[in-house]
Amino acid sequence: MKKQLVLIGGGHAHMTTLANLHLFLAKGYNATVIGPSPHHYYSGMGPGMLAKVYHPEETRFDTQRVVEKQGATFVLGKAVRIDARAKIVHLADGTALPYDVLSCNAGSSVPQTLPGMETAQELFSVKPIERLMEAQAHLLTLAGQKRIHVAIIGGGPSAVEVAGNVWRLLHDAKVAPPQITVFAGSTLMPKQPEPIRSRAQRSLTRRGIEIISPARVREIKDGTIVLDSGSTHGADLIFLALGIRPSPLFADSGLATGPDGGLLVNEYLQCPEYPEIFGGGDCIHFKPQPLDKVGVYAVRQNPVLLHNLLASLEGMPLEKFEPGGDYLLIYNLGDDTGILRKRGLIFGGRIAFWLKDYIDRRFMRKFQASQ
Repeated sequence: MKKQLVLIGGGHAHMTTLANLHLFLAKGYNATVIGPSPHHYYSGMGPGMLAKVYHPEETRFDTQRVVEKQGATFVLGKAVRIDARAKIVHLADGTALPYDVLSCNAGSSVPQTLPGMETAQELFSVKPIERLMEAQAHLLTLAGQKRIHVAIIGGGPSAVEVAGNVWRLLHDAKVAPPQITVFAGSTLMPKQPEPIRSRAQRSLTRRGIEIISPARVREIKDGTIVLDSGSTHGADLIFLALGIRPSPLFADSGLATGPDGGLLVNEYLQCPEYPEIFGGGDCIHFKPQPLDKVGVYAVRQNPVLLHNLLASLEGMPLEKFEPGGDYLLIYNLGDDTGILRKRGLIFGGRIAFWLKDYIDRRFMRKFQASQ
């Protein structure tokens, strides 16, 4: 019986493996990819898609097409439990998929932790990226009827990018200027150096976007944001940008996880307890050293995962993942400007956004070419 390779998710860390599934099939293995959608959206272009700078098809990979055209199997569904002892992945619809080698790139999501979130009508998390498309449609409908108030809960980079790109969307739509408020927690972009914080703040406030900090949100009640201070703020639409956490799949499966709930992996991107399980991207906790939840690490993990998945099936030596040094960060501020950070270099303006746009489009062309 042929050995089975199963991939959970079609995210950044699996891109190279997805493009090379034919290698597994040529060696006599079966390959199955599980995904919640036929497409995978590139999160780095999500805020620009929200602002209509990019069309949705420019920001996504056709995962199902890539898989099936190579002769592998794509299963539309959500993995809810891994039975590591039996080597079976269980899906939400009851499907059970056996594996010999499993790789997990299940991604992350914004935790639903605030009281009142479950019943809030016009609330959109910044992940998964598909939620930004839904939010875009709601924003344009609401803003076509009246002057609206848009609230962003969170003070990190995603909150800044969403605020700036909401402004861009509604500015270009030529509707009544919206009221946009960022409830930034302790402060805006607290983990970033002061020059980045001040540039981001100036960019938003220059466009009339209000930043409230300190502002810790206690609950959301009937479309109203309630702060710890007791003050209340009505909103027509709320974005949740409170930071991301790995998929709960691993904790729910009884697998070893890191402090954030990510699948615990060693230097080979491999689960120590169950060596036939691998993982990459936002859903893992890299035991040798903590990694920031940024796409660059997932991209760097690509060739290591491809090698190690093949090696594991063949009983060959594995390759270590070396995270590498500092990485480039560029934030899209929503007005054709950005903020760039690389080592000690920090600058902002149109050149920063142009560079981000160039890098993002090049990345998309590289992997969309395999579709």
